[in-house]
Amino acid sequence: MDMTYYDHGTAAERWERARMFFEAKDFAAAARVLGGLVEEVPEQVGPRLLLARSYYHSAQLRRAEAELRVLVERDPVEHYARLMLGRTLERQGRHEEAESHLRIASALAGDFERQ
Repeated sequence: MDMTYYDHGTAAERWERARMFFEAKDFAAAARVLGGLVEEVPEQVGPRLLLARSYYHSAQLRRAEAELRVLVERDPVEHYARLMLGRTLERQGRHEEAESHLRIASALAGDFERQ
């Protein structure tokens, strides 16, 4: 498919297209749309988080990790980004590193059992 398809339209149209791909479980296509969108609006959490989730679900774990680290660095109390980062690190076999992020995510969510 031509890359212009993924980049075509307004930011809002591309956001909707990316969400449709994601909901259809075409995570690689969602990531292609979201990559350009995140470059265009790097400060927005929603597109970057969905990009990270798309990378995660399409087993592009290093890319997912990079996007999640940006989110956590910008907003240390972003609980879902912390949770996703922990799970991404677990999938890479980096359990010790994952544990601290999962513990923080649990605390931020009010789930203190993990501590």
